[in-house]
Amino acid sequence: MTPTIITAAMVQALRARTGAGMMDCKKALEAADGNLDAASDAMRKSGQIQAEKKSGRIAAEGLIVIKTKAVTGPAIILEVNCETDFVARDENFKQFAEKTAQCALDHQISDVETLLSVTFADTRETVEKMREALVAKLGENIQLRRLQWVAAKADAVLGAYVHMGRIGAIVQLKGGDEQLAKDLALHIIANNPVVISADDIAEQIIAKEREIIMAQSQGSGKPQAVVDKMVEGRLNKFRDEMSLLGQAFVKDPTLRVGQLLKNAGAEVISFVRYAVGEGIEKPTEDFAEAVMAQVKNSF
Repeated sequence: MTPTIITAAMVQALRARTGAGMMDCKKALEAADGNLDAASDAMRKSGQIQAEKKSGRIAAEGLIVIKTKAVTGPAIILEVNCETDFVARDENFKQFAEKTAQCALDHQISDVETLLSVTFADTRETVEKMREALVAKLGENIQLRRLQWVAAKADAVLGAYVHMGRIGAIVQLKGGDEQLAKDLALHIIANNPVVISADDIAEQIIAKEREIIMAQSQGSGKPQAVVDKMVEGRLNKFRDEMSLLGQAFVKDPTLRVGQLLKNAGAEVISFVRYAVGEGIEKPTEDFAEAVMAQVKNSF
């Protein structure tokens, strides 16, 4: 069987995830036959990772826009991408993002493809035609990356928050009030929970984390019973960090979100969080090399 060729892009992807050196990443990928997840797990077990980085690196530019109809919803969250922060701050780009999000809310649209085909009432142009015109005007690739429709549910309270146009969250509560929902949206932006409750974490994720923690604990010299307790303690911490209810509330770290909701007689129905460019790898360029290439091409 021919071994997988390890490319520079694969090494860069593993470095972004682990923070380890280039050669260490290359060796790990070779040992894992190019499997990024397996290489990352192996490096965690061996303690090679210098700084674990969260998945979903923010590497692209653009805006997150949220539109709501009422405290009870519905609502829409939309990500519009561009190539540079300069264009993300441009008024034409901002107006396009705001107008498009409002269009999605007004027409109750839940997918990008449908949204692109909708016609604006004032210009009689489709969203796609306006996007193309903006690309020509601003000189950058502009894309509607994703959106999510949050339906209005009976007796639900909705809260939304957008931080500097780059991270946004929508929360739906049963019970509680709008201020609590907004506070939780702010908390979700800051702490990035993956699920509502620890019970919602997939078993395979827990099993993999247990395996990694166990591997890290081997060789400590401690009795197995002590190691087992250490593993369970770290797993409990992992569950709390992953789940909204287990996290310390951002406005009062002495209080967990689960207790905050219990005190208010409320529960979280759903939440959604978008960050600009998360999961997109932005190519890096060596400025000196780029200048030299430009100079050479000028002769």
